[in-house]
Amino acid sequence: MSALGWGRRAAGLGRALWPAGRPRLLAEEEAFGGVRGHRRSSSASPCEQDRRKDWGHAELLEVLQARVRQLQAEGVSEVTVKRVDVALAPEASSAQSPGKARAGAEGAAPKLSGRWAQKLDKEQRLMQKRKQRLEGRLQKRERTLAWQRQLRVEPRLLSGRLANQLQRWEQGAARSPWEEQLAQLLQEAPQRLSGDAAKASAVRGSDVRLEGQRQRLLSFFECCLLTGHLPLAHHVLVTHHSRSRQQRLLTLAMYNMVMRGWAREGSFKELVYVFFMVKDAGLAPDLLSYAAALQCMGRLDQDASTVRRCLKQMAQDGLQLQGLFTAVPLGEGERAELLRAVRKAEPTFRPPPPPPPPAPQLNTSPLLREVYAKGCPVSYPRLHLPLKKLQDLFQQQLRVELATTVTVQSVEKAQPPTEEVLHARKTLADLRATWETALYQELQETKASEARAAREGRPSLFPYLCLLSEREFVGLLLQTLQALPAQGESLLFLAHELGLRVFNRHIVQRKQLSKQVQVLEQHYIKYLHLLASDTQVAERCLPRQWWEALGMPEAPHEQPWPVSVLVQLGKQLAEVLVQAVQMPGSLAAPRGPGSLIPVLYHVYSFRSFRQIGILKPHPAFTQLLEAAAERTLTFESTEVPMLCPPLPWTSPHSGAFLLSPTKMMRSVEGTQQHQLLLERCPPAQLHGALDALTQLGNCAWRVNGRVLDLVLELFTDKGCPRLGVPAPPSEAPRPPQGRQTPKSGLLPDLSPADKAEMRRELARRLKVAREMQSLRADALCRLSLAQHLRHRVFWLPHNMDFRGRTYPCPPHFNHLGSDLARALLEFAQGRPLGPHGLDWLKIHLVNLTGLKKRESLQARRDFADQLMEDILDSADQPMTGRRWWMEADEPWQALACCMEIARATRAPDPAAYISHFPVHQDGSCNGLQHYAALGRDSVGAASVNLLPSDLPQDVYSGVAAQVEVFRRQDAEQGVRVAQVLEGFISRKVVKQTVMTVVYGVTRYGGRLQIEKRLRELHDFPQEFLWEASHYLVRQVFNSLQEMFSGTRSIQRWLTESARLISHTGSAVEWVTPLGIPVIQPYHRDSKVMIKGGIQSLTFSSSGDTSQKPNTLKQKNGFPPNFIHSLDSSHMMLTALHCYRKGLTFVSVHDCFWTHAADVAVMNQVCREQFVRLHSQPILHDLSRFLVKRFCSDSRVSKSVWVSRLLDTLLSVPKTGAFDLEQVKRSTYFFS
Repeated sequence: MSALGWGRRAAGLGRALWPAGRPRLLAEEEAFGGVRGHRRSSSASPCEQDRRKDWGHAELLEVLQARVRQLQAEGVSEVTVKRVDVALAPEASSAQSPGKARAGAEGAAPKLSGRWAQKLDKEQRLMQKRKQRLEGRLQKRERTLAWQRQLRVEPRLLSGRLANQLQRWEQGAARSPWEEQLAQLLQEAPQRLSGDAAKASAVRGSDVRLEGQRQRLLSFFECCLLTGHLPLAHHVLVTHHSRSRQQRLLTLAMYNMVMRGWAREGSFKELVYVFFMVKDAGLAPDLLSYAAALQCMGRLDQDASTVRRCLKQMAQDGLQLQGLFTAVPLGEGERAELLRAVRKAEPTFRPPPPPPPPAPQLNTSPLLREVYAKGCPVSYPRLHLPLKKLQDLFQQQLRVELATTVTVQSVEKAQPPTEEVLHARKTLADLRATWETALYQELQETKASEARAAREGRPSLFPYLCLLSEREFVGLLLQTLQALPAQGESLLFLAHELGLRVFNRHIVQRKQLSKQVQVLEQHYIKYLHLLASDTQVAERCLPRQWWEALGMPEAPHEQPWPVSVLVQLGKQLAEVLVQAVQMPGSLAAPRGPGSLIPVLYHVYSFRSFRQIGILKPHPAFTQLLEAAAERTLTFESTEVPMLCPPLPWTSPHSGAFLLSPTKMMRSVEGTQQHQLLLERCPPAQLHGALDALTQLGNCAWRVNGRVLDLVLELFTDKGCPRLGVPAPPSEAPRPPQGRQTPKSGLLPDLSPADKAEMRRELARRLKVAREMQSLRADALCRLSLAQHLRHRVFWLPHNMDFRGRTYPCPPHFNHLGSDLARALLEFAQGRPLGPHGLDWLKIHLVNLTGLKKRESLQARRDFADQLMEDILDSADQPMTGRRWWMEADEPWQALACCMEIARATRAPDPAAYISHFPVHQDGSCNGLQHYAALGRDSVGAASVNLLPSDLPQDVYSGVAAQVEVFRRQDAEQGVRVAQVLEGFISRKVVKQTVMTVVYGVTRYGGRLQIEKRLRELHDFPQEFLWEASHYLVRQVFNSLQEMFSGTRSIQRWLTESARLISHTGSAVEWVTPLGIPVIQPYHRDSKVMIKGGIQSLTFSSSGDTSQKPNTLKQKNGFPPNFIHSLDSSHMMLTALHCYRKGLTFVSVHDCFWTHAADVAVMNQVCREQFVRLHSQPILHDLSRFLVKRFCSDSRVSKSVWVSRLLDTLLSVPKTGAFDLEQVKRSTYFFS
C-alpha cells in the first residue's frame, strides 16, 4: 500500500494509525523519508519518530474511549458523552475487541456531550490535519520530481560537426564511457580562441547593453546552486545555449559554475554536456573547468588513464597543474577529491604547500610615516570596560545580527487600555493571523509561477524565492506593512528595500551555515584583549594590525545582486503583499458590505514633476493602527548602533558589523567602479583610510538621559517646532474654512479667483501636514532608539563615500544629525577636566549660542562668566526658569553644555570632575581654507584664519562688506536695484552662497539662495526679488574673485580639466593624498525597465564605467569633490594622530570632537596635519596622475581633445607666497 493510497483510504482518525509491530513496505519508507519535519535530538529516523507519535496518539484514544464506555456502563446520568466516531482501517479491525468495535459503531451509543468527548474531537482534528499535511508534502515532492524530469539535459549544439559527434557518443555510450568522451573532447578543444571567436568574445565584452543581462544570469545560476536547483540551472544554460541570440549572454564563468555543480554531484554525463557547450561557444576551458572535471573523476574513482589524458590536455593548453591548488577557490571536500584524481595519474604528486602569510605591508605615504613608525612611544586608548563585559556585549550583538531585526518600544504617549484600544488590538491580531496564512499561500503560488517560467528557460525569480523560508518572507512582508507611512511609499523604493533586505538575510544565513560565526567568535574574543581595560598585550598596535596578526581567514566576498534583480524580487514580494493582505469592508464602512477589501492600494502621484507609482495603505487600516496604539518599532539590525566594538576594517568589504554585509565605500546601489578601484589597490595603500574608519567606529557612546527626558516631555505633549521637536499630526493645519465635503466641493458662491486661491492654500496646508508627519516619524525613530539605548554603551561603525568623507552606518541615531540628535549623545568614557577643561566648556557654550563669533577666546570665557547665573538657571530649571538656553543657535546642545558646566562648577574639585561631554572645534569655512592653502593665497588665507590674528576673521562679513562697496558705487551711478538694496546687505544674506561657492554652486543656484534670504526680510520690497537676487549673486562672485583670486584660478583649472577629460570619453579619477582612489560616478543614465505586474518600473542606472560620462556633472562636480577629498584626508590624519596620543576623537566632516581636557592637544594635531598635508605638491601630483591616466595611451594621444587636455593639465596654476607654517600659530584656524 503506497503512502498516498494510505492517505486517501483513511477516512477517519483510526485509519490513520498504523498497528503496532507491523513493518512498512520499502516504498512507504522511501516516501516518508522525503518528508522532512522538525528534527528532535533522537537517534530514530524521522519516519520512525512519526510512527511512534501516531502509536502514542492511538494509545491515548483507546484510554479515552475506555473511559467513555466505563461512564456509560455505570449509568452516570450527570455525565454525558458525545458519540465517538472512530472508523478503523480494515486491516486493524480484527485486532480490536468486540467491545471497542461496538463503541465505535455508528449508533452504538446515544448522542452525548462532555469534556472527554471534546478531548477526543480535538485529537481527531489534530490527527486529520497531520494526515493532510503529510499528504500535501508528499504531493509536493512528487510534483517536484515530475518537474525535474521535464528539465532539459542534452544540449542542442549550433555546430553541426559537434552535434553529430555528440549524437554518435550518446548512441555508443554503452561501449564508450563518458569519461573517455570527455578526454577526447578536451583533445579536440581549441588551445586558444580562434580569430573569429576572439573577435566575437571582444564584441560580447564591449556590448554594454548585454552587461546587465549577464549579471542577472550569473546571479541566477549562483542562486540555483545555493538552493539545490542544479538541474534547473543546467536547463536554463542549455536553453540559452541552444539559441544563438541568447548564447551571446553566456560567459565561461557561467559554464564553469554549472560544471562545478555537477562535479559536486558526481554527475559526469551532465558535466560532459557542459563541456560540449563550452567548445560549441568557441571558448577554451580554464583551470576552473579542468578542476571540475578532475574533481568529478575523483568522486567516481576513475581509472588513471582517463585522468592522465585530462592532465595532458591541460598541459597542452598551457595550464599548470599546481595552479589547480593555488589559483582555484576550492572547499576542503573539493580539494580532497581533486587531489585523489590527480594522484591516480601521478601517485607521487604533492600539492604545493599553502603560501606563507604575506609579510605585513607598510604604507609608504610620507603623510603616514609617523603613524606606522616602529619604536616610537604610543598611547593608544583602551575602552573603559573589562573583558568579561565586552564578551557579553559581543554575544548580545551577535544575537541581534542573527535575528536581523531589532524591536524597540515606541516613545509615543501610551494610550490607556480602553475597550476601544483593546478591541482594535484584538482585531489587528486576528487580521495578522489571517494574513500570515494568505501570504503563505500567495508565496506558494508565486513560487509555482516562477518555477514554470524557469522551466521555459527564463532566469526567473524562483531560486531567489527559495533562499529564505516562507515564514521569513511572511515576517519580512508584515514588517514592511507595519512600517508603511500613511501617505504611502514609492513602489520603486519599496521594491529596492525589500530586495536588499532579502539579500542581507541570505548573507547572514550563509555565514551561519558555513560555520563562519564560530570562527568569528574565537577570533573576536582574542581581539578584545587589545581593547579591554583589564588585559595586557605584548605590544600595543592598531586594531587592524592586531586583527590581522590573529590570522582571521578572509571571508569570501559576496557579490551583491544586480539592482535589476533586487528591484524585480522586491517588486514581486510587494505584489504578493498587495494581493494577499485584505480586511473586512466593515472596518472602512461600519454599515457597508462585509466583503473583503484590499489593505494596500496602488495609485499614481506626481513628485518633482514625475509620475510615480505609490503603494498606499487604506485609511481604515491606518486608523486601526492608530486606535490599537501599539508601542513597538522594528528596525533592521544594521539600522541600530552596535552593542560591541565594530570589526576593524581590513579590506574594502570586511569590517564594521559582525555578520551583516557592509561596504567600506558607500555608493549608489549597482555602481561597481568604486569597489573595483579599491580592490585593485595594493592593500597597504588603503591602510590610512582603514585605520581611520576603525578608530572612528571604536568610540564608545552613551545617551544623555537628562536631555532625553526633557525632549520626551515635549514630544509626548504637543512638540515644539522652534526647538526642533516636531508636533504630532493633531497640530497639523486644517483645510481652509471654505472647503466643504468632497461631494459638494468648494462653496458655490466663491469667485474663480477665490477658488483658485483656496486650492493653493489647501495644497500648501497638505504639504505642511505631510512634512510634519515625516518629521514626526523621523523624530519618533530617533527618540525611540535613544530610549532603547538609554542605559547601554554603544558604538557607531563608520564607512565613507566615494570622496573619502566618513559617515556612521546606522542612519537614525548618530552624531551627524540635527542639534537635537547631537545633544542626546555623549562619550561613554569620561576624562577629568584638568586645569583648562572648564574654560573650554565655557568657550564651547558661547560658540553654541552664536554670539561673540568675532570675539577672542578670552572674551568668550568672560562672557560665559557673566552669564553664569543664566547658565545655572538653565541647568536647574530648563522648562520653568528663565529659559535662556532657548535663544541659542543650537539650543539643545547649549542646554546640555549648561548642565555639564553646572555639575563641574559644583564639584568639590572641578579639575577632577569626570566629564563625558564632547567639545567641538569648527573649521572657518573649511573649503576656502583648503583653496587658500593650495594657492598659497595670502589675502584669502587671512580671510579664513590661516594667519595668526588677535581676533577671528569672518569671511562672510568680509564678502558682505565688499559687496556693499560695489553696491554703493552702483547706487551713486543711478543703478535702481543698488539703491533699493541699501540697508539690506548683511552677513546672513550672503553667507550660504559664499559657503557653497567653494563646493561648486552655480550663479543660478546662488541666486535662488539669495532670493530665499531676501524673502525672509519682511520690509524688503518683494517686487524687486528677482532683480535684486540676480544683482547680488553677480556681486558676490565678483567679491570672491577679488578676495580669493588664487582660489578662483584653481577652481577654473579643475573645471576645465574635468570637461576635457569627459570629452575624451572617461570619468574623472584621482587619488587622495592618503591613497584612496576616487572616481566620479556621473555617467549618462541608461534606463532599466522591469515589466509586468501592477506597474512597469523604470529606473536609471549610471554605475557602469563603460557608459559615456555626463560632461556637465563631471566638470561641475570635480572642484567640490576634490576639496572634499582633501578635507577628508585632513580629518583622517588628525584622527590617526589623536588616536596615537590616546585621545578620543570623532568628527562631523570639518567639525572635530574630543573631551574638554584634550581640546588643546587636538588643536595642535589638527594644525600640524593641515600643514603637513598642504606641504605636499598636491596640484602637481594631481597633474602628473591625470596626464599618466588620460594622456599616455598612444592610441588616443593624437586626439584633439587629448592634446588640449595635456596642455591644460601641464598649466598648473601658479601659487602665491603664503607661508604655511603660520597656520600652526593661528588660534582661530579651528575654534
